[in-house]
Amino acid sequence: MSKQLMSIVLPRLARPLRHHLERYWTGELSDDEFTQRFEALLHRQHAWLARRGISELRAAVAIHAAVLVLSKSGLEAEAQEQGLPLEVVEYRAIKDAAWDVARNYGADEHKVVRILSQIFARYLKDE
Repeated sequence: MSKQLMSIVLPRLARPLRHHLERYWTGELSDDEFTQRFEALLHRQHAWLARRGISELRAAVAIHAAVLVLSKSGLEAEAQEQGLPLEVVEYRAIKDAAWDVARNYGADEHKVVRILSQIFARYLKDE
């Protein structure tokens, strides 16, 4: 997965996601409304990438990786709440994302776990 693709996807997800989160935190959006808007955002990003010639599988992996990177603080909070090492919570999130990609795009789940793990680690290292 190219770093260039991630450098495009991350900001395209981060800005609207931040807006939706702020509205959610202030009570303007319910859980269901936030979920619906987040899913719509992901679908729009996927379609946008597809229109630019990115394969469906590659677009899905990039979007899932971006969501993982953007979820870092939430994963940290979850680890603290559950009293688990952060790495365990991160791995579960990566496994869930890989399962979703494998189920929806016919990819090998283990390969997707490896790719997502590499991307996630690369972005954590760059912080």
